Amino acid sequence: MDRTRLARNVGEPRQGAQAIRRALAVLRILAAGREDGVPLAEVVRATGLTRPTVHRIVHVLIEEGIVERHERTGRYAIGNQVRELALARPQPSRLLVAANPSLRRASAEIGDTLFLTVRTGNDTLCVDRRIGVYPIQVLSIEVGARRPLGVSSAGVAILAAMPAQDARKIVTANEKRFEAYQTDVATVMGEITTARRRGYYMREIGLVQGTKSISTWIKSPDGQPAAAMTVSAVRTRLGPRREQEVAEILLRETGIIEQAIRG
Repeated sequence: MDRTRLARNVGEPRQGAQAIRRALAVLRILAAGREDGVPLAEVVRATGLTRPTVHRIVHVLIEEGIVERHERTGRYAIGNQVRELALARPQPSRLLVAANPSLRRASAEIGDTLFLTVRTGNDTLCVDRRIGVYPIQVLSIEVGARRPLGVSSAGVAILAAMPAQDARKIVTANEKRFEAYQTDVATVMGEITTARRRGYYMREIGLVQGTKSISTWIKSPDGQPAAAMTVSAVRTRLGPRREQEVAEILLRETGIIEQAIRG
């Protein structure tokens, strides 16, 4: 067999896989921008790819209807065809079904805003939010909001439930993206260590000034952290005594969710 031809055939699948991974990395960054979109320069910075590479990927995705460009701002966003593809799986996931009664119960008991956040690749995605009855609610994240793992309270909790080597690998991969959220690898790794020691994560300064949050992780049947439940509240609502009370409620409910998705 021709050696040149053999080398080409061996190399093509690997190159194809690399191209797919790069395209997915670009899509994840664009997804974080939601309706407003993301400028090309930010995609370049966040992915670590060269500008010509990102430009080429984005324009192929535009041709396929997966990405669109806002004419007024020049920003890039997820296209309409992604919504159409999502219709292929209209049923809620097993996790969402299992979490629903726990979110309802915890929301009524705690009174502050609850969030359910899932892991997707190196990101977190908010998939549910329950507004409590307390007059002041912290609505820091909307359903559909995406963040790099390690930025939010939920992200730190999910990383804390992983083996240390796996968590560090993800944190390192997200290093460039952390800059936009005023954090860094050393800070995130310190937070992960604290969460592991406590068995949950307590963020003293939330994404909104004057707030605090508590997150507990949810593991899938294979033992991998798949999601987190979070309570966000004004600082005065999460003093030392109430912190423990809220953490116990979250730990109880995440345990119930884990049992439900195993069954």
